[in-house]
Amino acid sequence: MEKAQKISVEQCCIYYQIETTFVQQLDEYGLIELNRSGKKQFINYEQLPDLEKFIRMHYDMEINLEGIEAITHLLNRMQHLQQEIKRLENELGR
Repeated sequence: MEKAQKISVEQCCIYYQIETTFVQQLDEYGLIELNRSGKKQFINYEQLPDLEKFIRMHYDMEINLEGIEAITHLLNRMQHLQQEIKRLENELGR
């Protein structure tokens, strides 16, 4: 099994020029999942596209964390419903 690639939250925040508290709050809201090793926190590379999306929402569009959480929930729900529609269409033979 391949070990997941990860980057420290500190390095990530330096790269994106954001506060570490923002990333930690995303973790608290369940929007991303941080891994901990001792005192250091890490984020998996596969979560970076989501992090970038949240950064744009928060810093460029000035959406607060509660808004980001609501938007993410609605987008996930919409994606689930679209998959369900596709599955039902396939059952009907379209």
